[in-house]
Amino acid sequence: MNEVEKPFLDLPEALVEDMLSQSEKVGSSLHESFKEMRRLKESLRRKLLEEGILRRDSDLGYPPIPTTCGVDGSYAIERLLAVDFVACAAVAVEGLTPPSEKRFWESPHHRTFVGYQKHDADTGVILRGLTMEMEIELAIKAPHDVVFLDGSLTTPLIYMNQAVNKALELVKGSGGTPLVSELIDRVEGFLEDYRSILSSDRSDKVWVGVPKYTTKRELGERFGWPSNYDDRAVLSGLLEPGEFTHPIPMGSPSQPWHLRLPSGEVSHEFDDLLRKIHIIYYRPHRWTPAFRIEVSPYVASNEATLALLLHGVKYQSGTPGIFEPYPLYIADRMVKPLGRAMSALRQVATKKMIELDTEAVEEIFFGMHGYRSEGGR
Repeated sequence: MNEVEKPFLDLPEALVEDMLSQSEKVGSSLHESFKEMRRLKESLRRKLLEEGILRRDSDLGYPPIPTTCGVDGSYAIERLLAVDFVACAAVAVEGLTPPSEKRFWESPHHRTFVGYQKHDADTGVILRGLTMEMEIELAIKAPHDVVFLDGSLTTPLIYMNQAVNKALELVKGSGGTPLVSELIDRVEGFLEDYRSILSSDRSDKVWVGVPKYTTKRELGERFGWPSNYDDRAVLSGLLEPGEFTHPIPMGSPSQPWHLRLPSGEVSHEFDDLLRKIHIIYYRPHRWTPAFRIEVSPYVASNEATLALLLHGVKYQSGTPGIFEPYPLYIADRMVKPLGRAMSALRQVATKKMIELDTEAVEEIFFGMHGYRSEGGR
């Protein structure tokens, strides 16, 4: 039996019983919220119809099935006695293709980095920023009609700002590392690619953010829904299959968007671009929840391009049990196991170190060993 089949295997019996009892109380409390939501469902739906927010995908027509691609990334850190051993990767995966589709796609369809960093609590911040740079680069190079990005279109800016701030701090203190250098070297290309995605006005090319989770409540705030009502959860119950919400501007942040550049200068270039991003909720099938979709203002205002996008989402969401467009699901499945590969990557690096210095085997073994006992968590 694996850990999924026996989730409480190593926990004390009394602790498990206590937690199970608390879980039942949580279920009772949440049930009341669901009952209230069902009671208000018709009135909430009626209000959306009156305001012209609810629409059907069939009203936009039936364009040819677009080609699609999903981009996702992951990173992992092994805390060793001597250093933090780090790796990140991003992959681009083609979706289910139309029968007649033929196009050239430049290889490779991935980006990777393996390196090290001195012990630092914020190593993950830099690594996450580097992963984001790789994802954006792959998204730009994909020749597909619709390119799905895993997460919000605001996420790259947030992560990059945090990463560059931390990188500059490390450069000032210790001169940087290969990880820091890799991040800084990619910033200029990232800015150009990210700018192209946010300002895109092409009718044959759509970059779209598909976040699984968000705290934004544009529709809830507009219609005065209770603060505990999540837009995506509510609309998963309100929307019928094939319905979507008319594009509306994304909620503004409490402070202007900004990005610190490697020069130390703070750029507000993307503030205006991000404020123009629009959001759509779309439920393509009965077996899917409502998807939150973030697009450029051109896509939001061009019904032909919007029809292309929704047709692509619908075509890539035909499998029950997969709650996101197919290429995003596959990309996630490909790249997320990176953490499990870290031990093997570390062993390869250790082997090379020993080959280069056979007289320091003991020091190398301890330095490149995890700070916990094997099997520890």
